[in-house]
Amino acid sequence: MRITIAGARVIDPASQFDQITDLHIDAGQIHALGQAPEGFVAAQTIDARGLIASPGLVDLNVSLREPGFGRKGNIASETRAAAVGGVTSLCCPPDSRPVLDTPAVAELILDRCERAGQTRVFPIGALTKGLEGEQLSELVALRDAGCVAFTQGLAPIRDNRILRRALEYAAGFDLPLIFTPQDPALAEGGVAHEGPTAARLGLPGIPETAETVTLARDLLLIEQTGVRAHFSGLSSARAIDMLADAQARGLPVTADVAMYQLLLCDEDLDGYSSLLHVMPPLRSSSDRRALRQAVQAGVIQAIASHHQPHEPEAKRVPFAASAPGISSVEIMLPLAMTLVADGLLELPAVLARLTSGPAAALGLPAGRIAVGDRADLVLFDPAGTTEIGKHWLSKGDNCPFLGQAAPGCVSHTLCDGQLVFQA
Repeated sequence: MRITIAGARVIDPASQFDQITDLHIDAGQIHALGQAPEGFVAAQTIDARGLIASPGLVDLNVSLREPGFGRKGNIASETRAAAVGGVTSLCCPPDSRPVLDTPAVAELILDRCERAGQTRVFPIGALTKGLEGEQLSELVALRDAGCVAFTQGLAPIRDNRILRRALEYAAGFDLPLIFTPQDPALAEGGVAHEGPTAARLGLPGIPETAETVTLARDLLLIEQTGVRAHFSGLSSARAIDMLADAQARGLPVTADVAMYQLLLCDEDLDGYSSLLHVMPPLRSSSDRRALRQAVQAGVIQAIASHHQPHEPEAKRVPFAASAPGISSVEIMLPLAMTLVADGLLELPAVLARLTSGPAAALGLPAGRIAVGDRADLVLFDPAGTTEIGKHWLSKGDNCPFLGQAAPGCVSHTLCDGQLVFQA
């Protein structure tokens, strides 16, 4: 289908292109920018005057909950929610049931995603079988089946020798690894950041060192093996300092932060809302300030939703007994626009952290606008407002932002040139 997007302000952070122009789409690809090619007749024209056209957002951490956790969500519901948030490419972690540690599971997920047809999905494979930290998964076979990186998530590899061998093997095949540093012994039993707020509320704390001790080990092994590494969901100021130092020394490391970590901190736990129970926990306001500064400086190249939908029963319990996680992929763009409204980043810079930054971190073919590329685009009104929760599509409504208003409003999302969402 031929589509013309007329009069949008087109922002492509990857090429630093930023001007008001037309976009022409043919056969799922960007056919031209500016004047339509000779003989091009659009079957549909979208009047985009006053709107921003940017690459579709690239989200590096979206739990689709399928296979195995249908009560929490499924591929159809969560990719549909992602499209509402302007997300056209997403990575799903391997903590499904069965674990994504075989080509068969990867192929199952990709087949169901293709049938859903809402977003492009890039599976993340399990580094070890069953995420048990003992035997290496068939990494090359998983790569050939479509996995773009490998991780343990929060499941630890307790034996450093096994971890070193895993990094050496991945480095030998140039396979990127994703680390979520958290020492299980230091974090055990904790549900909130260890500090004055947790002490006042009587909540078991997780110290900053649960993150930084493991991060230090990981960085040393990355330096020794040369593996391409990405750190997911960093939460503390000290971790940011360590990451920046590693980057300055030339280590091939990138990082993302959860969107909600930029907007919330442990002081928001005063009402004991289980909707704010996340892992790693919301840390102090000074940690949040450091995370925001790292995003501003580019030390953190990507912002991700870390979307984790849950069934109502998982959150309708006391804080400490609740399942951690926030459902937020369908409000990625409006939440990001709050960073612009707060003066933290200019619009092109925040779009870079949502598109070209995450795409580059894992080498994904996404996150840019160029002739010949797939037409994965989001159109949004920067002057509009989103009433969060008014039309909620994720199967999980475990979101602390429900009922709030956020700046910016997604009007259209296109994936492979197909209109997958229209407000």
